[in-house]
Amino acid sequence: MATRIEFDKRQIKADEFKGKKVIDREGIEYGKVKHIHINADTLEVVGITVHEGLNKNYFLSRDYVDRFTEESVLLSSAPMRIDAQVVDIDGRKIGKIKRLHMNKDTDELESIEVSEGITGSRMFHTSEIWGVGEKIILRQTKDDYKHP
Repeated sequence: MATRIEFDKRQIKADEFKGKKVIDREGIEYGKVKHIHINADTLEVVGITVHEGLNKNYFLSRDYVDRFTEESVLLSSAPMRIDAQVVDIDGRKIGKIKRLHMNKDTDELESIEVSEGITGSRMFHTSEIWGVGEKIILRQTKDDYKHP
């Protein structure tokens, strides 16, 4: 028996979403659905695994998902993901996300680790993030981060 998701007052199989586009409100595509994760006790969707390319898969919790349509999965907000480009408030490149650091108790994002070329990496708390979209935008300029 397949697990089902309610869709426009009719039932469809969760596996019918495999391969559907994952897009945000701005029309940016983040990959395709690889898996839909369902809580075994409540039978509620808890998230999706998105396939973005060669061995690049990441999990998005239900909080990111606005709705399932016949053509795609629409996101309520842009996801924070590894390898996303990070820029300062003026749009100057800082680096790419190397790791996402989550709170172990709440599973909420606490900080991101950004690679800065070959020289290493730097941590930024979520309070330092101004916006999330195609790029992650920090609240200050690159110079402000160099001279605290």
